Amino acid sequence: MMNNIKQSSVTIMLTGIVTLIAVMGIGRFSLTPQIPVMISDGFLTLSTAGILASMNYIGYLLGALHVSRMKSGHVGYLKAGLACTVLVTILSGFTSEFELQCFFRFVAGVGGAWALIIVTTWTQLSLATRQAPRLSAAVFTGPGLGITLSGLLAWCMSQYHLNSSQSWIIYGAVSLIAMVAIWRQLPAKLESVPATATKNKVSSSIKKLIIIYTLAGFGYILPATFLSQMAHSAFPGSQLSAFFWPLFGISAVTGVVLVILSQGKFDTRISLSLAMIFQGAGVSASVIIPGAPGLLISTILTGLGFLSIMQLTMRFARELTNGSLAGTVGLLTSGYATGQLTGPLISSLSLSLFGSLEEAILLASCCLIAGGLIVIGIKSRSLQNEAKIA
Repeated sequence: MMNNIKQSSVTIMLTGIVTLIAVMGIGRFSLTPQIPVMISDGFLTLSTAGILASMNYIGYLLGALHVSRMKSGHVGYLKAGLACTVLVTILSGFTSEFELQCFFRFVAGVGGAWALIIVTTWTQLSLATRQAPRLSAAVFTGPGLGITLSGLLAWCMSQYHLNSSQSWIIYGAVSLIAMVAIWRQLPAKLESVPATATKNKVSSSIKKLIIIYTLAGFGYILPATFLSQMAHSAFPGSQLSAFFWPLFGISAVTGVVLVILSQGKFDTRISLSLAMIFQGAGVSASVIIPGAPGLLISTILTGLGFLSIMQLTMRFARELTNGSLAGTVGLLTSGYATGQLTGPLISSLSLSLFGSLEEAILLASCCLIAGGLIVIGIKSRSLQNEAKIA
C-alpha cells in the first residue's frame, strides 16, 4: 500500500515537472536563446524583440486572470494549454512574419498560464494529501530543467549553424515528445481543486504578497529575456556565449534544491526576503561589474532566485490563505505576469531615452530589493496566532 502511494506521488511529481519543462522551459523561455538568432536572421531588432516578448506576457497575464476566475473545466484547460503551447512553438518555425510570431507568442502565453497554474495547483494539493512536501517542492525544478535543455539545444544547433526557423521546429518537436510522454498521466478530473470563483475576500497579507510578486516578475524578466543577447554582445563570435542560458537554468534548479534542503529550518518569510534581495544584487551585477565577471555573477544569482522565489511565494501563499489555493495562485500569477509585461516596456523606454538597457536593469534590481524588504512585514497565520498568545 505504501509503495503504491509512493509510486503515485513520484508519478504526479514527474508529470508536473515534464509539463513545466514543455510549457515554460521550452514553450516560453526558448525565446531567450532565439532572440540573438532571430536578430541575426534579420527577423528582429532589439526593440522588436521586446515587443515579441511582451506579447507572450500579455497572453500570460490574460491566461492567469482567466484561471483565477475559473469555476470548472480545469483539466480541459490544462490539456488545451499544453497542446496549444506545443503547437505554436512548432508553427513558429514556418513563418518569418512578425505579426504571426507575435500571435504565436501570445497563444503560448495564454496556454502557458493555464498549464502552469492548474498543474501547479494539482501537484501541490495532491502531494500535500500524500504528505510528500519535498516532491511537491521538486515540481518547481521543471522550468529550470527546461531552460537548461533549451540552452543546450541552442548550443547544439549553433554548432550546425541552424537558422531560427529550424530551431523553432526542433524546440517544438522536443516539447511534443514531452507532452506525449506525460499525456496519459495528466489528471482525469481535479476534485482536489476547489472552485476558484469564490467570494472569499482577499486578505491584506495576500494583497501585499501580490504586490511583492509583481515586483519579482518585473525584476527578473529583463535579464531572463535578454541574457542570451547580452552574452552574445559580451562574447561576439564566441561559443562561450551559448553557455550562459543553460547556466541560468542550472542555477534555477539549484535554487529550488537549496530551498528543499532548508525547508523547516528557516521561516518562509525570511527565506523569500533573502532570495529577492540576493536576486536583486545579481540583476545589478551585470551593470555594476563590467565584462564577463559581472555577467557570470548576474546569471548565477538571478538564476538562483528565479524559481526559488516562485516556490517560496507559493508556499507563503498557502500559509496565508483561507480560501481557494487555485484562485490565490491565479491572482499571484496575474501580478507576476503584470510585472513581466512591464519589463519589456521599460526596456524599450530605456533604449529610447538612454540608448542602453542599463538603467532599466538597475531599476529592476531596486524593485527586487524593495520587494524583499516589504515581505518582512507580512506575518503568516501561525505568527499572528503566536502574537495573540503572547
